[in-house]
Order: sequence, then structure tokens, then C-alpha cells
Amino acid sequence: MIVKPELIKKIKGYFDLNIYETKVWLALLSKGVSSAGEFAEISSVPRSRTYDVLESLEKRGFVIQKLGKPVKYLAVKPEIVIEKLKNNTVSHAEEKIKTLSNLKNTTEYKELQELHKTGIEPIKNHELSTSIKGRSNLYLQMRNVMENAVSSVHLATSVYELSTKQKMFKDIFNKLKKRKIDLKIIVSDSEEETKKISKKLGVKIKSKKINSRFLISDRTELIFTIKPTNVHEDFDYGVWINSPFFTSSLAYMFELAWNQN
Repeated sequence: MIVKPELIKKIKGYFDLNIYETKVWLALLSKGVSSAGEFAEISSVPRSRTYDVLESLEKRGFVIQKLGKPVKYLAVKPEIVIEKLKNNTVSHAEEKIKTLSNLKNTTEYKELQELHKTGIEPIKNHELSTSIKGRSNLYLQMRNVMENAVSSVHLATSVYELSTKQKMFKDIFNKLKKRKIDLKIIVSDSEEETKKISKKLGVKIKSKKINSRFLISDRTELIFTIKPTNVHEDFDYGVWINSPFFTSSLAYMFELAWNQN
């Protein structure tokens, strides 16, 4: 059996198989039904490994053992395998989410909080500054900073960014409104686009010529990005700074732009 190395590599990744499992499954798909000995010949997998590989594939639902002697194996249709893997993935994800949701009620979680509290107290403000790589990490930190805001949140962004993560922003903005946090949002897009996104998110947004991406919380914490949103999300960079001296100055300039007619 001749199978392109590129196909073996991709199937291995898609189905989370090892190299021997991939070769044996592909061999069986091309053969339909076969014995362990025949697999060793057509798949280039060592005969000594064929039996445990077939056992592994059978447990995961890729092959079925046929009754009789000699023992032979049948390939399960790819569409059935995919559906089974999808169901398993969903079940595993739901179980994981349930475990994480219940984690806050455990003593281990309380110990984690104590460890973090113990470690964070000796750190000075100027040490709480770091770079953040990747857009998903940036959004995660932005969410955390906004949710911990006590009095105010200033956000300079774009309609594109608000629309891309609309669910996240809407959820946070609703929380901030309920807590009566002073929320001000500026985008550099047109008045028409600004009104549309403002209506979708249910918050007041102003259109100003500030072509920047930054977030200020309580005039003390700042997250600003180095690159625009049109770069690949893996190459998006930001800097998180905890500096009231610098951040309050930027917040003052933001307020001037916000109040400008």
C-alpha cells in the first residue's frame, strides 16, 4: 500500500493517532478486511506491534474485530469515526467545564487563592508590568482587568474589534453597567458604524480620531497594544502596566477627547 507521507501526517493530527495507528487504519481502509499478519505487510508496521495497535484502534472505535479464525478486522467508516470522536470531544469538554465550574467550592481553590495573595503582596506596582503575546491572551487579560474595575473603564478600540468579540464585550459591559462603573468607549470609525455597534452592545460609544487600542481601569492599570487588528492574532502584542502616574495622564487625555464636540 502506497500512501503519501503528507496524508499520513495530516490524518495522524486530525484523529490524534500515533504513526503506527495511522498506518494500520489507512491500510485497513484500503483493504476492507484483513488479518493482523496482512497488516504488517501492507502497512510497514512491525508485526510485533500490529496486535497492540489493532487493540488500541478497536477500543477507540476505528476498527471492529470479526468473529472466527483467523481473527480478522474490519475498518469502521470514516464518517462514523468522526461522529464518535465529535461526541466524545463534546462529552469530555462538558465534563471538564463542570469540573472547572465546581472548582471554586473546593479547598484546593482556596489554597490557590492564598498562594497568589501571598505571592502578590510583596510585589511593587512598577513590577506589575509585562508584555502579552497573542490576541486571545490580550482579550483574556482585558476581561480580567475590566471585571476587577472599581470606579472607571476607558476603552479605545475599533468597531472591528468590538464586533469580533461582541459576546465577550457585551457580557462585560452589562456587568460594568450593573455595578455602575463609569464606562467610556471611543472608536476611530465613522459615526454611522459607531451608532450600529453602540446599539448592538447597549452602551454609549463615541467616534473620535484616536487610532489606538488601549484599556484603562481605575486610572491605574493600562493595557495598550503594539499592533493594529489587521495583523494575524498570533502576532498581536500588548503591554500591561500598573502605574497610576502614567495611566492617569493618559486617562486625562482620553477624557479631553471624550468631552470634545
